[in-house]
Amino acid sequence: MLVCIVIFAMIVVGGVTRLTHSGLSMVDWKPIMGFIPPLNDGQWQETFDAYKKYPEYQKVNRGMSLGEFKNIFYWEYGHRVLGRSIGLVFFIPFMVLWLLGKIEKRLVPKLLVAFLLGGLQGLMGWYMVMSGLVDIPRVSHYRLAAHLVLALIILSYLFWIILDLLDMQKIYVSRWFKTLCLLALGIVSLQILFGAFTAGLRAGLGFNTFPLMDGRFIAEAATMMTPLWLNFLENGAMVQFVHRWLGTLLLLLVFALFGLGVLGNVPYRLMAICGLLAIVTLAQFMLGVLTLINYVPIYLASSHQGVACLVLLASVLLVYTVWIPARGDAASDV
Repeated sequence: MLVCIVIFAMIVVGGVTRLTHSGLSMVDWKPIMGFIPPLNDGQWQETFDAYKKYPEYQKVNRGMSLGEFKNIFYWEYGHRVLGRSIGLVFFIPFMVLWLLGKIEKRLVPKLLVAFLLGGLQGLMGWYMVMSGLVDIPRVSHYRLAAHLVLALIILSYLFWIILDLLDMQKIYVSRWFKTLCLLALGIVSLQILFGAFTAGLRAGLGFNTFPLMDGRFIAEAATMMTPLWLNFLENGAMVQFVHRWLGTLLLLLVFALFGLGVLGNVPYRLMAICGLLAIVTLAQFMLGVLTLINYVPIYLASSHQGVACLVLLASVLLVYTVWIPARGDAASDV
């Protein structure tokens, strides 16, 4: 649970790092020595001089003072140190408890997979940063999406293990209700992917009206690329369009699930989970709209990303509860 909390903090800090355009301020990757920031004026100047050799300074931040550089440096530094801290918070207790024989054998492989995924996430982070150190001073939105999605996969994977350890009781529901629950999780996952594309393409800085895109259902610019399918991956207008209406579809679906639960007289615990998912999804939807119409202020955008984690975890909890029923539970009419 502690590791999940730190991962959640890591995702939020990562969002702020992106929003403050701080992610390219550290132009090297030192997995061990990276814990130690510049400690004196000479080291700071050396770090700043290294930054000046790369496109972000030369094309965007030319003339930046050392003090301004420190502001963006510390966000990226904090993000990287927090990432390394996750490894320590996970690995040290794991080794101690494993050597003491306090971890069930069936759990060890699952935890080792989690640790390997964490290491892969560190490599993915540096792979993402590398894409912004070449010609264009902006990271690839594909790599940004991969970095975020992998973090959320790790978070969901550990959360699933936690639910197993808590021996959460499963609830029988009909096959089609299970399918709707799985569909909700699928839409949440796709919505997060398009949210990452929106962030990476800075698509939220345009068409800052809702529900219409400056008076149109879909902006004319959304279909400018050829072939047409490329618009869904690289056209900021189309990516934003998909992101806003996937969010609307998700909101309608989770409220439909809650309504079906009420009509079907499902157990209170399942009703509570559906209600929780509906509440966090509504909050996420409202934050998304506010972020858009206010031209992506940092406090709203980072909150939007943080609540996305809660929507994902609530969806995982719902699927866990209904998808693999335990023996002996009574079937529901839903």
